[in-house]
Amino acid sequence: MNRCSWCEGDPQYIEYHDKDWGVPVYDDIKHFEFLILEGAQAGLSWLTILKRRDTYRIAYDGFDPFIVAQYDESKIQKLLQDPGIIRNKLKVRASVNNAKLFLNIQEEFGSFNSYIWGFTNGKTIKNSWEKLSEVPAKTELSDKISLDLKKRGFKFTGSTIIYAHLQAAGIVNDHLTDCFRYNEV
Repeated sequence: MNRCSWCEGDPQYIEYHDKDWGVPVYDDIKHFEFLILEGAQAGLSWLTILKRRDTYRIAYDGFDPFIVAQYDESKIQKLLQDPGIIRNKLKVRASVNNAKLFLNIQEEFGSFNSYIWGFTNGKTIKNSWEKLSEVPAKTELSDKISLDLKKRGFKFTGSTIIYAHLQAAGIVNDHLTDCFRYNEV
């Protein structure tokens, strides 16, 4: 069975690739989860974050943006002491900031899902990469979304992070053409 080569070598990575990565996401909680995790991943490997995903889910109250938006300084300090997550002060504070802004987008667009999928008119962009080296780190689309989020005050939402979100959330299908998941998602 052929897979995208980036996931080889770790069973948790393979499971994530086979079941989650690239499957279209229409749920705001899942979108918020990916935004927090991808922001935490900045400068680190995705596997580092993936191994902490369950701990993040607990630490961040199931990734409920309404709850996270209400975190006070006491909760932020508790997160900064949690060895199960990335304890970077800027990333933790950004996640709380972004939760508040996420709620603003929900109010403006009805859901974050409507906002993010609106950039592609609700359609998945299906790329045709044959080699991992062909897959870009960012695109015009991720530049556009990143710029819009930054104008709204979001942090840790640079174009590369947003492109990772688009890939993970199935808005962009970047499975390699010989990957068994390419036509499944």
